Amino acid sequence: MFIDTHCHIHESDYPIDSQEALVRARAVGVGKLLCVGTNEQSSRDAVAFAGTHDNVYAAIGVHPHDTKDEYDILPLFGSPKLVAVGEIGLDYFYTHSPREVQITALEAQIQMALDHDLPIIFHVREASSAERRESVWSDFWPIFDNFQGIRGELHSFTDTQANLEQGLQRGLYIGVNGISTFTKDEAQKTMFTSIPLDKLLLETDAPFLTPVPVRGIVNEPAFVTHVAHHQAAIRKMSIDDIAQATTTNATVLFAL
Repeated sequence: MFIDTHCHIHESDYPIDSQEALVRARAVGVGKLLCVGTNEQSSRDAVAFAGTHDNVYAAIGVHPHDTKDEYDILPLFGSPKLVAVGEIGLDYFYTHSPREVQITALEAQIQMALDHDLPIIFHVREASSAERRESVWSDFWPIFDNFQGIRGELHSFTDTQANLEQGLQRGLYIGVNGISTFTKDEAQKTMFTSIPLDKLLLETDAPFLTPVPVRGIVNEPAFVTHVAHHQAAIRKMSIDDIAQATTTNATVLFAL
């Protein structure tokens, strides 16, 4: 069995039929998936979607891009099949929300997760300019370290080996998606192979980041199998071993 630990098929603007996507996912062995909120409405939709579908779970949170807007996700805590807070974090690639607003929202949502004993799905993205490249991590790690007992993952991780090691030292899992199958960056390729198997999570981020060999079409949970096969190939492991390890990791982190 495979688990897609990060998708957005519950969104109202998901480009293909979500019910058909679920059927195709089950047909290729994707037994469970996690629908991840990005703002208040998206989080409400994730909870509702999970509540009406077997083996679908929900995460609630406000993406850094949306932290400039008013939101209240507290009423969603305690919802059936809610297994995480996310995706939350810092994103300096765009300036949709001011840096200070992102930081305040991140701190507040980390506290919410700890108050409800839930793991966290972190979104951390660098600024686009070289001179600001490390600024997001220099903000993120001190915020993280101000809290005790955080459990979670670095979603869609594509950063440096050094920041990978920082995350692993803090006990975080690492989410890998289609980027790993098509990146041309040799440092990223090396980093992907060095993620410990017991910290590896598979994800699609559907509808985004469609993996090789199905680039050019809308991403969906069934395609997490392509990410899994790529991991098996670069690690020279069987697909069964990848499936077993990543399913165990997701089951433990999210208490599925």
